[in-house]
Amino acid sequence: MIASTALRFDHLSRLSDGRGLFEHAEGTERRVEHGYCTDDNARLLVVTSREPDVGIAGALSRTALAFVVSAQSPAGRVRNRMAPDGAFTDRASTDDCWGRAIWGLGVAARHHDDPTVRAAAADAVLCSMRRRSTAMRAMAFAALGACEVPATDPGRDVARALLADVIDAIRLPPATSPWPWPEPRLTYANAAVAEALLVAGTALDRPAVVERALALLRWLVARQTWRGHLSVVGQDGRGPLDPDGPTFDQQAIEVSTLADACWRAFVLTADPRWAEVVHRAAAWFDGDNDGATLMVDHASGGGYDGLEPTGANRNQGAESTLAFVSTMQRARDLASA
Repeated sequence: MIASTALRFDHLSRLSDGRGLFEHAEGTERRVEHGYCTDDNARLLVVTSREPDVGIAGALSRTALAFVVSAQSPAGRVRNRMAPDGAFTDRASTDDCWGRAIWGLGVAARHHDDPTVRAAAADAVLCSMRRRSTAMRAMAFAALGACEVPATDPGRDVARALLADVIDAIRLPPATSPWPWPEPRLTYANAAVAEALLVAGTALDRPAVVERALALLRWLVARQTWRGHLSVVGQDGRGPLDPDGPTFDQQAIEVSTLADACWRAFVLTADPRWAEVVHRAAAWFDGDNDGATLMVDHASGGGYDGLEPTGANRNQGAESTLAFVSTMQRARDLASA
Protein backbone atom coordinates (compact mmCIF):
# COMPACT_ATOMS: atom_id res chain seq x y z
CA MET A 1 0.00 0.00 0.00
CA ILE A 2 1.26 3.48 -0.86
CA ALA A 3 2.55 5.39 2.14
CA SER A 4 1.39 8.65 3.66
CA THR A 5 3.11 10.62 0.87
CA ALA A 6 0.00 9.79 -1.16
CA LEU A 7 -2.01 12.73 0.17
CA ARG A 8 0.55 15.44 -0.44
CA PHE A 9 -0.81 18.45 -2.32
CA ASP A 10 2.47 20.17 -3.12
CA HIS A 11 2.57 19.00 -6.75
CA LEU A 12 -0.94 20.32 -7.32
CA SER A 13 0.23 23.59 -5.78
CA ARG A 14 3.21 23.56 -8.17
CA LEU A 15 0.80 23.22 -11.09
CA SER A 16 -1.30 26.17 -9.86
CA ASP A 17 -1.15 29.92 -9.58
CA GLY A 18 -3.54 32.42 -8.04
CA ARG A 19 -5.98 31.94 -10.91
CA GLY A 20 -6.28 28.17 -11.04
CA LEU A 21 -4.77 24.76 -11.74
CA PHE A 22 -2.92 24.43 -15.06
CA GLU A 23 -3.94 21.44 -17.14
CA HIS A 24 -0.65 20.03 -18.44
CA ALA A 25 2.88 19.41 -17.25
CA GLU A 26 6.20 18.43 -18.76
CA GLY A 27 7.71 16.22 -16.14
CA THR A 28 6.95 18.06 -12.93
CA GLU A 29 6.84 21.54 -14.50
CA ARG A 30 3.53 23.13 -15.41
CA ARG A 31 2.98 24.00 -19.08
CA VAL A 32 1.56 27.47 -18.71
CA GLU A 33 1.04 27.91 -22.45
CA HIS A 34 -1.77 25.31 -22.45
CA GLY A 35 -3.81 27.23 -19.90
CA TYR A 36 -6.44 25.96 -17.49
CA CYS A 37 -9.70 24.03 -17.68
CA THR A 38 -12.78 23.84 -15.48
CA ASP A 39 -12.71 20.03 -15.63
CA ASP A 40 -9.51 19.93 -13.59
CA ASN A 41 -10.35 22.80 -11.27
CA ALA A 42 -13.70 21.18 -10.43
CA ARG A 43 -11.91 17.92 -9.63
CA LEU A 44 -9.46 19.91 -7.52
CA LEU A 45 -12.44 21.29 -5.60
CA VAL A 46 -13.67 17.72 -5.00
CA VAL A 47 -10.42 16.39 -3.55
CA THR A 48 -9.57 19.49 -1.48
CA SER A 49 -13.07 19.66 0.00
CA ARG A 50 -12.53 16.15 1.36
CA GLU A 51 -9.52 17.40 3.37
CA PRO A 52 -9.22 19.48 6.54
CA ASP A 53 -9.27 23.19 5.72
CA VAL A 54 -5.60 23.81 6.45
CA GLY A 55 -2.35 24.35 4.58
CA ILE A 56 -1.97 23.78 0.87
CA ALA A 57 -5.24 21.88 0.46
CA GLY A 58 -7.20 24.67 2.14
CA ALA A 59 -5.65 27.32 -0.08
CA LEU A 60 -6.18 25.26 -3.24
CA SER A 61 -9.84 24.67 -2.38
CA ARG A 62 -10.49 28.42 -2.49
CA THR A 63 -8.60 28.81 -5.75
CA ALA A 64 -10.63 25.98 -7.25
CA LEU A 65 -13.94 27.38 -5.99
CA ALA A 66 -13.20 30.83 -7.41
CA PHE A 67 -12.27 29.30 -10.78
CA VAL A 68 -15.39 27.16 -11.04
CA VAL A 69 -17.70 30.00 -10.04
CA SER A 70 -16.03 32.30 -12.58
CA ALA A 71 -16.65 29.68 -15.27
CA GLN A 72 -20.43 29.72 -14.70
CA SER A 73 -22.76 31.78 -16.81
CA PRO A 74 -25.77 33.44 -15.11
CA ALA A 75 -27.94 30.76 -16.70
CA GLY A 76 -25.93 27.95 -15.08
CA ARG A 77 -23.97 26.79 -18.12
CA VAL A 78 -20.21 26.46 -17.72
CA ARG A 79 -17.16 27.41 -19.76
CA ASN A 80 -14.18 25.05 -19.77
CA ARG A 81 -11.11 26.58 -21.42
CA MET A 82 -9.18 29.50 -19.97
CA ALA A 83 -6.09 30.94 -21.66
CA PRO A 84 -2.96 31.77 -19.65
CA ASP A 85 -4.04 35.44 -19.55
CA GLY A 86 -7.24 34.52 -17.71
CA ALA A 87 -9.70 34.87 -20.60
CA PHE A 88 -12.14 32.05 -21.27
CA THR A 89 -11.86 30.93 -24.88
CA ASP A 90 -15.03 28.87 -25.28
CA ARG A 91 -18.75 29.34 -24.87
CA ALA A 92 -20.65 28.22 -21.81
CA SER A 93 -22.21 24.78 -22.30
CA THR A 94 -23.64 21.78 -20.51
CA ASP A 95 -20.79 19.51 -21.56
CA ASP A 96 -18.62 17.51 -19.15
CA CYS A 97 -17.33 20.70 -17.54
CA TRP A 98 -20.88 21.56 -16.47
CA GLY A 99 -21.32 18.15 -14.84
CA ARG A 100 -17.94 18.31 -13.15
CA ALA A 101 -18.65 21.83 -11.90
CA ILE A 102 -21.81 20.54 -10.20
CA TRP A 103 -19.79 17.66 -8.78
CA GLY A 104 -17.14 19.94 -7.31
CA LEU A 105 -19.61 22.51 -6.02
CA GLY A 106 -21.86 19.83 -4.50
CA VAL A 107 -18.99 18.20 -2.62
CA ALA A 108 -17.75 21.59 -1.39
CA ALA A 109 -21.26 22.60 -0.29
CA ARG A 110 -21.58 19.44 1.79
CA HIS A 111 -18.08 18.65 3.03
CA HIS A 112 -15.83 21.72 3.13
CA ASP A 113 -14.86 22.75 6.65
CA ASP A 114 -15.44 26.48 6.09
CA PRO A 115 -19.14 27.51 6.25
CA THR A 116 -18.41 30.50 4.00
CA VAL A 117 -17.08 28.19 1.30
CA ARG A 118 -20.01 25.83 1.80
CA ALA A 119 -22.50 28.67 1.37
CA ALA A 120 -20.85 30.03 -1.78
CA ALA A 121 -20.68 26.56 -3.31
CA ALA A 122 -24.34 25.86 -2.42
CA ASP A 123 -25.49 29.04 -4.16
CA ALA A 124 -23.47 28.25 -7.27
CA VAL A 125 -24.49 24.61 -7.53
CA LEU A 126 -28.18 25.46 -7.31
CA CYS A 127 -27.85 27.66 -10.39
CA SER A 128 -26.26 24.94 -12.54
CA MET A 129 -28.47 22.10 -11.29
CA ARG A 130 -31.41 23.73 -13.07
CA ARG A 131 -29.78 22.97 -16.44
CA ARG A 132 -29.63 19.64 -18.28
CA SER A 133 -27.17 18.06 -20.70
CA THR A 134 -27.68 15.78 -23.66
CA ALA A 135 -24.37 14.05 -22.81
CA MET A 136 -24.67 10.98 -20.61
CA ARG A 137 -21.36 11.44 -18.79
CA ALA A 138 -22.01 15.09 -18.10
CA MET A 139 -25.27 14.04 -16.46
CA ALA A 140 -23.45 11.31 -14.53
CA PHE A 141 -20.87 13.77 -13.18
CA ALA A 142 -23.69 16.13 -12.22
CA ALA A 143 -25.35 13.36 -10.22
CA LEU A 144 -22.22 13.00 -8.09
CA GLY A 145 -22.70 16.61 -6.98
CA ALA A 146 -26.48 16.66 -6.79
CA CYS A 147 -26.48 13.66 -4.44
CA GLU A 148 -24.56 15.74 -1.90
CA VAL A 149 -27.46 18.18 -1.41
CA PRO A 150 -28.97 17.29 1.98
CA ALA A 151 -32.65 16.45 2.35
CA THR A 152 -33.09 19.57 4.50
CA ASP A 153 -31.49 21.94 1.98
CA PRO A 154 -33.63 24.49 0.07
CA GLY A 155 -32.19 23.06 -3.16
CA ARG A 156 -33.39 19.55 -2.35
CA ASP A 157 -36.17 19.47 -4.94
CA VAL A 158 -33.91 20.82 -7.68
CA ALA A 159 -31.30 18.16 -6.86
CA ARG A 160 -33.86 15.35 -6.80
CA ALA A 161 -35.28 16.44 -10.16
CA LEU A 162 -31.78 16.32 -11.64
CA LEU A 163 -31.12 12.87 -10.17
CA ALA A 164 -34.36 11.56 -11.66
CA ASP A 165 -33.35 12.91 -15.06
CA VAL A 166 -29.92 11.29 -14.72
CA ILE A 167 -31.57 7.87 -14.38
CA ASP A 168 -33.53 8.55 -17.56
CA ALA A 169 -30.42 9.79 -19.38
CA ILE A 170 -28.50 6.54 -18.77
CA ARG A 171 -30.33 4.32 -21.22
CA LEU A 172 -29.40 0.81 -20.20
CA PRO A 173 -30.05 -2.16 -22.47
CA PRO A 174 -32.13 -5.05 -21.12
CA ALA A 175 -30.62 -6.70 -18.06
CA THR A 176 -30.22 -9.94 -20.02
CA SER A 177 -28.11 -8.28 -22.73
CA PRO A 178 -24.63 -9.79 -23.18
CA TRP A 179 -23.33 -6.21 -23.43
CA PRO A 180 -25.08 -4.39 -20.56
CA TRP A 181 -23.25 -1.08 -21.05
CA PRO A 182 -25.33 1.91 -22.28
CA GLU A 183 -22.83 2.66 -25.08
CA PRO A 184 -21.31 0.56 -27.89
CA ARG A 185 -17.87 0.82 -26.24
CA LEU A 186 -16.33 1.51 -22.87
CA THR A 187 -14.55 4.85 -23.18
CA TYR A 188 -13.46 7.07 -20.26
CA ALA A 189 -14.40 7.55 -16.61
CA ASN A 190 -16.77 4.62 -17.08
CA ALA A 191 -17.42 3.81 -13.44
CA ALA A 192 -18.84 7.31 -12.90
CA VAL A 193 -21.87 6.16 -14.91
CA ALA A 194 -22.52 3.22 -12.57
CA GLU A 195 -21.88 5.42 -9.52
CA ALA A 196 -24.36 8.01 -10.81
CA LEU A 197 -27.08 5.36 -11.03
CA LEU A 198 -26.13 4.16 -7.56
CA VAL A 199 -26.41 7.58 -5.91
CA ALA A 200 -29.55 8.53 -7.82
CA GLY A 201 -31.31 5.27 -6.99
CA THR A 202 -30.33 5.59 -3.34
CA ALA A 203 -31.41 9.23 -3.02
CA LEU A 204 -34.75 8.61 -4.73
CA ASP A 205 -35.41 5.30 -2.92
CA ARG A 206 -35.52 3.26 -6.12
CA PRO A 207 -34.06 -0.11 -5.13
CA ALA A 208 -34.34 -1.56 -8.64
CA VAL A 209 -32.05 1.19 -9.92
CA VAL A 210 -29.59 0.53 -7.09
CA GLU A 211 -29.48 -3.19 -7.88
CA ARG A 212 -28.97 -2.51 -11.57
CA ALA A 213 -26.17 -0.07 -10.74
CA LEU A 214 -24.41 -2.64 -8.56
CA ALA A 215 -24.74 -5.29 -11.27
CA LEU A 216 -23.33 -2.87 -13.85
CA LEU A 217 -20.42 -2.03 -11.57
CA ARG A 218 -19.67 -5.71 -10.97
CA TRP A 219 -19.60 -6.26 -14.73
CA LEU A 220 -17.35 -3.25 -15.24
CA VAL A 221 -14.88 -4.41 -12.58
CA ALA A 222 -14.78 -7.88 -14.16
CA ARG A 223 -14.11 -6.38 -17.61
CA GLN A 224 -11.24 -4.34 -16.17
CA THR A 225 -9.53 -7.00 -14.09
CA TRP A 226 -6.77 -9.22 -15.50
CA ARG A 227 -4.82 -11.86 -13.60
CA GLY A 228 -5.74 -10.37 -10.25
CA HIS A 229 -4.97 -6.71 -10.90
CA LEU A 230 -6.81 -3.82 -12.50
CA SER A 231 -6.35 -3.66 -16.26
CA VAL A 232 -8.38 -0.62 -17.24
CA VAL A 233 -9.44 0.21 -20.76
CA GLY A 234 -6.92 2.01 -22.92
CA GLN A 235 -7.41 5.25 -24.79
CA ASP A 236 -9.22 3.51 -27.67
CA GLY A 237 -11.80 1.99 -25.34
CA ARG A 238 -13.17 -1.53 -25.48
CA GLY A 239 -16.14 -3.04 -27.27
CA PRO A 240 -18.00 -6.34 -27.01
CA LEU A 241 -15.95 -7.99 -29.77
CA ASP A 242 -12.53 -6.89 -28.52
CA PRO A 243 -10.37 -9.65 -27.03
CA ASP A 244 -9.66 -9.86 -23.33
CA GLY A 245 -6.30 -8.73 -22.06
CA PRO A 246 -4.41 -5.49 -21.56
CA THR A 247 -4.87 -2.44 -23.76
CA PHE A 248 -3.01 0.86 -23.66
CA ASP A 249 -2.62 3.81 -23.05
CA GLN A 250 -4.31 3.38 -19.68
CA GLN A 251 -5.39 6.56 -17.90
CA ALA A 252 -5.42 7.18 -14.16
CA ILE A 253 -8.90 8.72 -14.35
CA GLU A 254 -10.34 5.27 -15.11
CA VAL A 255 -8.72 3.89 -11.97
CA SER A 256 -9.96 6.75 -9.78
CA THR A 257 -13.55 6.49 -10.98
CA LEU A 258 -13.49 2.77 -10.17
CA ALA A 259 -12.19 3.60 -6.70
CA ASP A 260 -14.92 6.20 -6.18
CA ALA A 261 -17.72 3.94 -7.36
CA CYS A 262 -16.56 0.88 -5.43
CA TRP A 263 -16.03 2.95 -2.30
CA ARG A 264 -19.64 4.14 -2.67
CA ALA A 265 -20.85 0.56 -3.17
CA PHE A 266 -18.98 -0.54 -0.05
CA VAL A 267 -20.51 2.25 2.04
CA LEU A 268 -23.95 1.19 0.84
CA THR A 269 -23.61 -2.59 1.10
CA ALA A 270 -20.68 -3.26 3.49
CA ASP A 271 -19.63 -5.99 1.03
CA PRO A 272 -15.84 -6.39 1.43
CA ARG A 273 -15.46 -7.25 -2.26
CA TRP A 274 -16.02 -3.58 -3.10
CA ALA A 275 -13.35 -2.55 -0.62
CA GLU A 276 -10.98 -4.97 -2.31
CA VAL A 277 -11.40 -3.16 -5.63
CA VAL A 278 -10.56 0.16 -3.95
CA HIS A 279 -7.36 -1.43 -2.66
CA ARG A 280 -6.60 -2.74 -6.16
CA ALA A 281 -7.04 0.77 -7.51
CA ALA A 282 -4.52 2.11 -4.98
CA ALA A 283 -2.17 -0.75 -5.84
CA TRP A 284 -2.41 0.09 -9.57
CA PHE A 285 -0.51 3.31 -8.85
CA ASP A 286 2.08 1.39 -6.85
CA GLY A 287 2.88 -0.90 -9.78
CA ASP A 288 0.30 -3.69 -9.55
CA ASN A 289 -0.75 -3.13 -13.15
CA ASP A 290 -0.20 -4.51 -16.64
CA GLY A 291 3.26 -2.98 -16.90
CA ALA A 292 4.41 -3.67 -13.33
CA THR A 293 5.14 0.05 -13.46
CA LEU A 294 5.06 2.65 -10.70
CA MET A 295 2.47 5.26 -11.71
CA VAL A 296 3.31 7.91 -9.10
CA ASP A 297 6.40 10.00 -8.44
CA HIS A 298 6.90 9.72 -4.69
CA ALA A 299 9.41 12.57 -4.74
CA SER A 300 6.92 15.09 -6.16
CA GLY A 301 3.57 13.54 -5.19
CA GLY A 302 2.46 13.71 -8.83
CA GLY A 303 0.71 10.99 -10.82
CA TYR A 304 2.08 9.89 -14.19
CA ASP A 305 -0.01 10.72 -17.24
CA GLY A 306 -0.59 7.24 -18.60
CA LEU A 307 0.48 3.61 -18.66
CA GLU A 308 1.92 2.84 -22.10
CA PRO A 309 3.13 -0.49 -23.49
CA THR A 310 6.72 0.54 -22.71
CA GLY A 311 6.05 2.00 -19.26
CA ALA A 312 4.80 5.24 -17.75
CA ASN A 313 4.34 8.56 -19.51
CA ARG A 314 6.29 10.50 -16.90
CA ASN A 315 4.61 13.83 -17.41
CA GLN A 316 2.66 14.70 -14.25
CA GLY A 317 -0.39 16.64 -15.38
CA ALA A 318 -3.39 17.75 -13.37
CA GLU A 319 -5.83 14.97 -14.30
CA SER A 320 -3.51 12.09 -13.42
CA THR A 321 -2.35 13.70 -10.17
CA LEU A 322 -5.93 14.43 -9.10
CA ALA A 323 -6.87 10.84 -9.94
CA PHE A 324 -4.03 9.57 -7.78
CA VAL A 325 -4.98 11.78 -4.83
CA SER A 326 -8.67 10.88 -5.11
CA THR A 327 -7.91 7.16 -5.16
CA MET A 328 -5.70 7.46 -2.09
CA GLN A 329 -8.46 9.36 -0.28
CA ARG A 330 -10.87 6.50 -0.89
CA ALA A 331 -8.34 3.95 0.29
CA ARG A 332 -7.72 6.06 3.38
CA ASP A 333 -11.47 6.27 4.03
CA LEU A 334 -11.64 2.48 4.11
CA ALA A 335 -8.67 2.24 6.46
CA SER A 336 -10.36 4.58 8.93
CA ALA A 337 -13.82 3.01 8.65
